[in-house]
Amino acid sequence: MAASVVKAPKCPRRGSAKDVAKNTTVAVQKVKNNNEANWNWWLLLATVFLITFATRFYKVTEPDHICWDETHFGKMGSWYINRTFFFDVHPPLGKMLIGLSGYLTGYNGTFPFEKPGDKYNETRYQGMRYFCTTLGALIMPMGFDTVYDLTRSHEAALLSAAYLIFDVGLLTLNQYILLDPILLFFMMASVWGMVKISRSTSSGGSYSLRWWFWLFLTGTMLSCTISVKFVGLFVVLLVGLHTATELWLILGDLGQPIWETVKQVACRAIALIAWPILLYILFFYIHLSVLNRSGNGDGFYSSAFQSRLIGNSLYNASMPRDVAYGSVVTIKNHKTGGGYLHSHHHLYPKGSGARQQQITTYTHKDENNKWLIKPHNKQRVAKDKLHLLRHGDLIRLEHVATKRNLHSHGEPAPMTKKHLQVTGYGENGAGDANDVWRVMVVGGKVNETVHTVTSRLRFIHLLQNCVLTSSGKQLPKWGFEQQEVSCNLNVRDKNGQWNIEDNEHKLLPSVSFSIYAPGFFARFLESHAVMLQGNAGLKPKEGEVTSRPWQWPINYRGQFFSGNIYRIYLLGNPVIWWSNLVFLALFVAVFLYNAILKQRQAGLNQYQVEMLQYELQHSQGDCQAVAQGEDSEPSTAELCRCCPSLEQRLKKEQQEQEEQEQELSNGDSPSPAMSLQAGAWLFVGWVLHYLPFWAMGRVLYFHHYFPALIFNSLLTGVMFNYLMRSLSKWIQHVILGVVLSILVYSFVRFSPLAYGMSGPLANEPNSTMHSLKWLSTWEF
Repeated sequence: MAASVVKAPKCPRRGSAKDVAKNTTVAVQKVKNNNEANWNWWLLLATVFLITFATRFYKVTEPDHICWDETHFGKMGSWYINRTFFFDVHPPLGKMLIGLSGYLTGYNGTFPFEKPGDKYNETRYQGMRYFCTTLGALIMPMGFDTVYDLTRSHEAALLSAAYLIFDVGLLTLNQYILLDPILLFFMMASVWGMVKISRSTSSGGSYSLRWWFWLFLTGTMLSCTISVKFVGLFVVLLVGLHTATELWLILGDLGQPIWETVKQVACRAIALIAWPILLYILFFYIHLSVLNRSGNGDGFYSSAFQSRLIGNSLYNASMPRDVAYGSVVTIKNHKTGGGYLHSHHHLYPKGSGARQQQITTYTHKDENNKWLIKPHNKQRVAKDKLHLLRHGDLIRLEHVATKRNLHSHGEPAPMTKKHLQVTGYGENGAGDANDVWRVMVVGGKVNETVHTVTSRLRFIHLLQNCVLTSSGKQLPKWGFEQQEVSCNLNVRDKNGQWNIEDNEHKLLPSVSFSIYAPGFFARFLESHAVMLQGNAGLKPKEGEVTSRPWQWPINYRGQFFSGNIYRIYLLGNPVIWWSNLVFLALFVAVFLYNAILKQRQAGLNQYQVEMLQYELQHSQGDCQAVAQGEDSEPSTAELCRCCPSLEQRLKKEQQEQEEQEQELSNGDSPSPAMSLQAGAWLFVGWVLHYLPFWAMGRVLYFHHYFPALIFNSLLTGVMFNYLMRSLSKWIQHVILGVVLSILVYSFVRFSPLAYGMSGPLANEPNSTMHSLKWLSTWEF
């Protein structure tokens, strides 16, 4: 049998002159289009900058009085300038930046920031407002560029930026001395950097100088975000999930060696984990170094912590090391954020147990925190004899200011009904048997002496066999919102430990307590414990407007920033907020539809491939039979001749699938699938910044929704681009122009909420805002 000869296809020429000219024309046109796109991008970015800064800085110094939480963060900025220690539930970076901006612009830190409505007068507060407003204004250009990188669509980027620019809620939140514009700036910068890293990696730019720049910038922004507020953890989670997904895809790329994945993991661990942690610790080091003077927040921290604060009674203190009968002491609850054992002349009200003197814990230094240690069986202590207090001793504690003894009995505590009430009882130090307490040193031995600061103590009531404890529950107005003190029948209560902080006794020698001062890392850890406990225990103040998460996306109720004649009201632009919800719902519907369609298509493709393989196998069997002379029917021969075409069909299927995957991974010209993928990450950002608030027990406010709002607005631009992609450009531009016109018109109508209202309230017919009160819950 003669061997069959298969002719190889002729290799095509590299190109005729005509083909070369055609390719050159295409290349020139592509460069021209790219240049035009770049010019359009710069023009639109400049427009976004111009409109953003014009709307943000208009009336930025009005009103010239304290608005809403400026009373807190302006005051904290002053404390940084004066180096006065204070307590706050948030990490320090935002307040440090506010203080620095005030210091650099001439503010001297003397304005008291007592309450909203107080006039600034000659105070140079403007620099702090300008600083916060500038950071808030930079959110919009970053949002524009982020959406452009995700979609390569000028229309999508412009619409997202417009949704951010023309929201009067974001405008209001950006113009004042608050943490929110600082937090939102760092959050948006983190997302911006995340997208830049992804784009640089996908285009083959890994390990370049540009790639490293975006990697470290993102790590810096992540650290700054969580250093302003703990809710910055949500954007850390978002960037972490996105990074893990990218690394997983790199691992699955068989065209790359495994060493490439190892390098990518190591680089990102350095820039996105180690570097942010170091920065975070550095911010706290600066915070604790600057605030080195005693302030009104000392009492939230341990006695050892306070010994590092200049002006505190424990700073370089010389006081007796031992505690003795006749000592006048302050007793501090040893738990994180615990207060001082405190009493005052006021009695418990009717219905809160026996109407005897109140006993509370108070977190500030006060003369009402002082107690005299007496023997349980003597009214007074001999002045010329020294008797040290020891583990297991029975004592009475007499309140120095009111001359009443620490007392407990069978009445239930006012707040924690399972505990017993603790009161001040007696006259001039004389009481009854219910005033006797046994002092127990935690882990102590028989005859072990009680030491100042370092000994942890339990006070066990002799008759009721309960332990003196601070439940942590806040008393109502009648208890001046101080914390409840009770007696717990469970003597192992973890909140029942105390320590002696101040100790005065004429017969005891004094020693220096500087050796007990903690180092930086001990104070760093204690600061976090106090902040987290304070954050979890935040409760609304009387008359304060709070809200629940379900109210936020629907713009149910706003919040007054200024209630004077010049009124500022925080409320979102309803056109933007409600249309955001529409696009959010559309995204969920479209994403699910495409996921189902893709799954069904994958199943169909697999079925077709299996059928082709089946036909190929049977065709090859028939061909072999023909070759062996078993079958010579024409139909079989025809089928044999089809065998190569079946193989070609299989190869064609695989080639089309590879081309589709290549198209999806090409970042220069994102496909609809990539737009949905980008929308999915923005949706995850919205979920991470919104849903966790449903599980929080602390007090919540309307402004907590604004981080989620930014992600929703960016998602709106992406979805607009996805839904309009099949239309011609001129129709897209007409629709975009109509939408932008509506946004601008709604902004103009609702802008008095941010820029200031005067005259009658909107619920009165003669008010200029009457027609804009679309919901009865809006109070402007």
